[in-house]
Amino acid sequence: MRTRGEFKVTVSKDYIVFASAHFITFAGHRCEALHGHNYRAAITLEGALDEESWYVLDFSTVKQLMKRLCDRIDHKVLLPLENTHLAITEVGNSVHVAYDGAPRYVFPRSDCVLLPIPNTTVEMLAQHLSKQVLAELDQMQVAHLTAIELEVEESVGQSAFYREVLG
Repeated sequence: MRTRGEFKVTVSKDYIVFASAHFITFAGHRCEALHGHNYRAAITLEGALDEESWYVLDFSTVKQLMKRLCDRIDHKVLLPLENTHLAITEVGNSVHVAYDGAPRYVFPRSDCVLLPIPNTTVEMLAQHLSKQVLAELDQMQVAHLTAIELEVEESVGQSAFYREVLG
């Protein structure tokens, strides 16, 4: 009897982290105060083995990719561009944020990362990072993966996972 299996690899390192500021808007027209977290990210990739190397994906490649993505948002204010309660505008070298029409924050542009997400929850950050990983792997012509799962932890014991099954 012949069986068909898949492999799964996970990378979770102490340097795949980012310290960022954010705030979340809640249902009922509430906006929490600006604060920060020391986030940790981990990734799991599933798929067939590369027939030449006998691995799903080189751990070194995954570690470098995740480190690079985390470094882009490290020590930045994370702002969600798709939030209907926020008006985020760039004015010269600054970013102005209004909540439901009332001015709330002005940040130096260099301190901000404008994200194409509706809120800066760990769920949305996990999905965003996952999409970035997939875009980079697509550029590298990695086509044998069947699923990706990305975890973002905002504090010990509080994390969200985003999982996507690939076509």
